[in-house]
Amino acid sequence: MDVKLPKLGEGADSGVVVNVFVKEGDAVAKGQAIIELENEKAVASIPSTAAGVVAKIHVKPGDKISIGQRLISLNESGKPSGEAAPVAVGRAGSPLPAVGAHGVARPTEIIEAENEGEPAASTAAPVASPSVRRVARELGIDLSKVRGSEPGGRIVIGDVRAYIQRLIKAAAKPAASTAGAPARPAAEQIDFSQWGPVAQKPLTPLRQVIARRMSESWNAVPRVTQFDEADFTPLNVLRKKFAPKYEKKGVRLTLTPLVLKALVETLKKHPIFNSSLDEVASEVVIKNYFHIGIAVDTEQGLIVPVIRDVDKKSVLDLSKELEQLAQKARDRKVSGDELKGGTFTISNQGAIGGAHFTPIVNKPEVAILGLGRGAMKPVARDGKVVVRMMTPLALSYDHRVIDGAEAARFIVDLVAALQDFKEAAVKI
Repeated sequence: MDVKLPKLGEGADSGVVVNVFVKEGDAVAKGQAIIELENEKAVASIPSTAAGVVAKIHVKPGDKISIGQRLISLNESGKPSGEAAPVAVGRAGSPLPAVGAHGVARPTEIIEAENEGEPAASTAAPVASPSVRRVARELGIDLSKVRGSEPGGRIVIGDVRAYIQRLIKAAAKPAASTAGAPARPAAEQIDFSQWGPVAQKPLTPLRQVIARRMSESWNAVPRVTQFDEADFTPLNVLRKKFAPKYEKKGVRLTLTPLVLKALVETLKKHPIFNSSLDEVASEVVIKNYFHIGIAVDTEQGLIVPVIRDVDKKSVLDLSKELEQLAQKARDRKVSGDELKGGTFTISNQGAIGGAHFTPIVNKPEVAILGLGRGAMKPVARDGKVVVRMMTPLALSYDHRVIDGAEAARFIVDLVAALQDFKEAAVKI
């Protein structure tokens, strides 16, 4: 029997194989992880839908695969089976059911659904009845591009109708969105090898998502960046004073959780920065919760996990959660839910060495704070010149929602909150 790639969630139709956990001759239990699949923001373990002995492996690391494609072939008790195991799918658009005893995460908990478009073309022949094939042939529809909703990926007439509706919507979107706007020039492919040696590296699914989202933000959000500096000397003193006590709790105290607390205090004074613009209703949605996204630099690209309810957590709790989320992001084990629901984002380049920069607003949020590398500088204090640890701040904001005066007041209050941080907030 063949084990095929099951549905991963609405809009998530393909991925790149990262690891294959089994080899020919291995005994596999139902629900056991057999491959690891990269799709957009995360890596998910894909479980076997049946038990048996691995007779053949059809994929290898680096392969791009789509729903319904064969992963492995199994023999039951060493004998080949003449019937393929049913793929674990539900009705159209529904997520996979939870995997049981083996504790493998559901792909839909890991892979964030992004697109409502066509599935990637599959090498497997589409499964459909003769009547459905006849209708598709008469309408000129390629069934390999239709998402089947029945068990095993079988295509029914309702799936063909849904595919036609998606085509109609897709055809209508450009006309609505580009009305009155100049057409974008078509991308030009250049042969750079004509001038010298080159190396080609395909964009990973994550890099493609980052590119798309940054382009969407750049084109949709008129942004302005407000710059300032904050004296981090008092924060450094607090960090060094309490770091040993935090280490005894198994946690490393950094400046980021202190910045988070100061940021939330400032957001409460300026709630417009903790909002989103509802363009359909022409309303600003001000959120009464504080879920802060933290940009994490990984080998695959930038990932922004979200720390929820920052205002309700202690510095110790935030330190623990920051370490855990950052490691999960680097390991690509962060779930789709952990990437959603942010109200404001922090991008900290200080540890890398960057100074001033202009972070791009993480749409649909309306503002983002960039932190640069702190440096010892001479500054005037009480009529005297002293050396202090000055850290550059960059506040980018959506000018459709926020005006310059509001941004100036926000960053002034943020600087004050950072420079006058209360020791009581750091005590364990």
